[in-house]
Amino acid sequence: MEQTLLLYNTLHRQKERFEPIHAPNVGMYVCGPTVYGDPHLGHARPAITFDILFRYLRHLGYKVRYVRNITDVGHLEHDADDGDDKIAKKARLEQLEPMEIAQYYTNRYHDAMKALNVLPPSIEPHATGHIIEQQQLVKEILDNGFAYESNGSVYFDIEAYNKKYHYGVLSGRNLTDVINESRALDGVSEKRNQVDFALWKKAQPEHIMRWPSEWSDGFPGWHCECTAMGRKYLGKQFDIHGGGMDLVFPHHECEIAQAVASQGEPMVKYWMHNNMITINGQKMGKSLGNFITLEQFFTGNNESLEKAFSPMTIRFFILSAHYRSTVDFSNDALLASEKGLTRLMDAINDIERIQPSDKSDDKTAAFVKALRQRCYDAMNDDLQTQVVISYLFEACHVINSLIDHKSLISADDLTELTSVMHLFAFDLLGLKNEAGSNDNSREEAFSKVVDMILELRAKAKAAKDWATSDKIRDDLAAAGFEIKDTKDGATWKLA
Repeated sequence: MEQTLLLYNTLHRQKERFEPIHAPNVGMYVCGPTVYGDPHLGHARPAITFDILFRYLRHLGYKVRYVRNITDVGHLEHDADDGDDKIAKKARLEQLEPMEIAQYYTNRYHDAMKALNVLPPSIEPHATGHIIEQQQLVKEILDNGFAYESNGSVYFDIEAYNKKYHYGVLSGRNLTDVINESRALDGVSEKRNQVDFALWKKAQPEHIMRWPSEWSDGFPGWHCECTAMGRKYLGKQFDIHGGGMDLVFPHHECEIAQAVASQGEPMVKYWMHNNMITINGQKMGKSLGNFITLEQFFTGNNESLEKAFSPMTIRFFILSAHYRSTVDFSNDALLASEKGLTRLMDAINDIERIQPSDKSDDKTAAFVKALRQRCYDAMNDDLQTQVVISYLFEACHVINSLIDHKSLISADDLTELTSVMHLFAFDLLGLKNEAGSNDNSREEAFSKVVDMILELRAKAKAAKDWATSDKIRDDLAAAGFEIKDTKDGATWKLA
């Protein structure tokens, strides 16, 4: 069944049919973390968003090379090329080597991504491992007349670039606006214009991270790494570049300018950006000090949290809104996600208890027949994961009706229903059934004990020993079990 995928292209501000440059191969680059602190909810959203895209493109039959970088040098505290390197500053504070900091927090990031069931990228390049490629990029831009050297640093000349090309195609900003916004930065005297951005920075004596170059001992500007590494691993033109909406300006705008200035044409066909997660309407981020780390979500160890929330609850929370919409964090929202995820997983587990009939009733047959394509249509419409979830909830209602013998389903339709639920919930949305995931053998033994108690209750009922039957039910309920009597016997789950 061939699918037509529409993706929102930030560059043109509209949904466009996805047509790879070199089908069936797809090149996708996503900006990864700057590794100087623990990953937080703001890191989870782009990781999960582009994990969904990665999964779906592969499901559609594309051969995807997914590159997600690790920024371990060059990201200064202020995007205007001043302040300390974030990793170097952390290293001085903790009296460690910068690479110790980078490695430690890279490991922490990987652990969090694994917990969230985010698939690893095809390639995960580090900025420090590609200094030569970044120097080559700077040299090309200099040779083409779109950069200049000043006191050992090299800056991109935006005015020179703007005479031939257009700086601001992604963000919609014009050069006059950018100049006006940058006037507060007067005093950075080595720049010709305050709007110019660093391609290479001369390291000051106290700067720990530095490499030799023909201009100075220094380090690459933050924007260089993605252009250099994207080109190295995906070629001079590739299909998708993704990241958070906060990267549109200046980071991705500068990436476009660097690519055009160095090779005379853009690198990226589709620019995709997820929106922010906010707390009380303010962007969540390390620099604002209002973030909650993923580990704190998983343990509940934060004063803003009522309780701990599982990794799959966090994933479900993020997928319950479209990736281009703002999501505001609250305990109530997470509690609702936890409840919704439990409902979905319970229904999928309950499918195994459905006894098929000779044929489906008309309503069930029509629902099952349409469900797969309805879910595909939602995914094809710019990854509308929240709509897919709503369709899966409709399926939960159908499953409950079948369990209660209020509907009929044939064996073929039951197979199709099971297939669709597993495909979209597990394979494409990347959810996992967390029940008993930490200790399956203990969970299995636990279940057997409860089933044995319910078997004793069934014998008591058969003997019309209602007192014993009711006592077993009430004692289980008091212990936190929800018992439901059906025509096929009693079922249970943790309340």
